[in-house]
Amino acid sequence: MTTVLHEQDPFLLVNDPGFMADPHPAYAALRTAAPVRRATTPDGSPVWLVTRYADVRLLLNDPRLSLSKRNSAGKGYGGFALPPSLDANLLNIDPPDHTRLRRLVTREFTARRVEQLRPFVRRVTNEMLDQVACQSRADLMAALAMRLPLTVISELLGVPPEDGQQFRSWTTNLLAPQPGQPPEQAKEAVAGLHRLLINLVVQKRAKPGGDLISALVSVREEDEERLSEDELTSLAFLILWAGYETTVHLIGNGILALLTHPEQLARLQAQPGLYPSAVEEMLRFANPNPFSIRRFPLEDVRIGEHTIPAGDTVLLCLAAAHRDPSRFRDPDRFDVAREDNAHLAFGHGIHHCLGSALARLETEVAVSTLFERFPGLALARPVDHLSWRPSFRSRGLQQLPVTL
Repeated sequence: MTTVLHEQDPFLLVNDPGFMADPHPAYAALRTAAPVRRATTPDGSPVWLVTRYADVRLLLNDPRLSLSKRNSAGKGYGGFALPPSLDANLLNIDPPDHTRLRRLVTREFTARRVEQLRPFVRRVTNEMLDQVACQSRADLMAALAMRLPLTVISELLGVPPEDGQQFRSWTTNLLAPQPGQPPEQAKEAVAGLHRLLINLVVQKRAKPGGDLISALVSVREEDEERLSEDELTSLAFLILWAGYETTVHLIGNGILALLTHPEQLARLQAQPGLYPSAVEEMLRFANPNPFSIRRFPLEDVRIGEHTIPAGDTVLLCLAAAHRDPSRFRDPDRFDVAREDNAHLAFGHGIHHCLGSALARLETEVAVSTLFERFPGLALARPVDHLSWRPSFRSRGLQQLPVTL
């Protein structure tokens, strides 16, 4: 049965299991009937939803839309509350500060540095799969998808092994809380991660290593401009925040897409050179982020028949844009060899995701290694019996039970 979008509050559908299992008919109805419309998030914040590909792509790079919460005028959704020293990151600032910070960061957070992690990612993936190889069944969310990104981020940032367990505990409590978890645990996790990251920056400044934080501590421009302590701490937190949850669910959603499209999986197993293309299709077809980060117009912005007032909150719906038939041929078909796949999963323009190469690498290695080792992998329960996390911020599985 197709879920019908709520007339006023489509975000209420996050509590509808049918919508979470397949939200795309509802997004298609919204894209056709009301491509720009008002809505209310579950916490009561008023927002504008934009759903057509052309509009979403244009607005992702529109300088009239700010990422800074200072420009929200207190009118709408601001996102998760963080201490000021964790909030000075690329997702909360605009040019010229954004330009300066991104220029300093991209000098070290390069595709080359990320590619150097490939042997480590493959080794860790194999170690995690070794732990379930003797079992007949496994939950791949718990065994692989939730573990791998955090392990890679710890290596990238240079988190000392003695801090690893606490780092994982705080991160899990903050980014992947259990149902019914007291809100105090999230606050404690933020405070704990804040202390750990501050100490990490201090340690790397005193004794640099080969990790990303050590490189960023030393990076500077010719005029001696460098990252401040708050910028370093916020950047480390951003890498953790943005690099964890998205990659966890991209791996899970990508595996599920292949298991539910056996003809595409067979093609991929016959042509493993298609894995990079398959990851791009996972990013379009099974992207875990339904929306880009919220934006706030600096002035009234006209989109189609609507004028969005300055200071209102705008959410650009990537999930709807990625199935827009005006941009993608046969958009509801999963095709690991799709050409002209101009998805917007990592944004567009000056705010294109800094960690896109890392997410691609982790997903490609995790999925390819998994199916190389377990070519007969199959779902352990019907797809319509899988449980999805009830969240409007991300779409991801709670478990992914498989037979090995």
